[in-house]
Amino acid sequence: MSLPGVIDYIVFSNPISTGVINLAKSTSNTILPNLGLQSREPGTQTVKIITERIPLDQLARNAGPMVRLAGLSGATAVILGAYGSHRKFPPVEKEDVDLKVVFETANRYHFIHTLALLATPLCRAPKTSATFLSAGIILFSGTLYYRAFTGDTKFSKLAPIGGTCLIIGWLAMII
Repeated sequence: MSLPGVIDYIVFSNPISTGVINLAKSTSNTILPNLGLQSREPGTQTVKIITERIPLDQLARNAGPMVRLAGLSGATAVILGAYGSHRKFPPVEKEDVDLKVVFETANRYHFIHTLALLATPLCRAPKTSATFLSAGIILFSGTLYYRAFTGDTKFSKLAPIGGTCLIIGWLAMII
């Protein structure tokens, strides 16, 4: 068997490829007419492809405040991460909690939700999502940062509220 014959078999003629190709043909024959895309000749379909290019400066103007907020949040996360990684944490006498672990949790959630904040301009409700994510970062990560740096637990009751805000922020991305 020649090299072109081997490639033809691997790509088109093997049983798996043949099955996938036949499934794609039957699916397109079923779906395209239902979308109003009729065939011109038997065996051929017309597919209308719409492409729209949005200039980068227009996209940046529309996403500006949320992207800037994400940039500020990311910079804060890096600064606090650097500070916390070189800091000596206060000893905790009453509890069995390592404050460095508390700090690392705060910083990890801060970074992850800063990245989520970057995606909010792509949502249907960007302001709602950004508001809840920002509030969640402040209430959840902020509370954990405070506890890690001071050892004080007086704001610890705000962490679950912040966690709920983070969840609502993610859910706001899908509505």
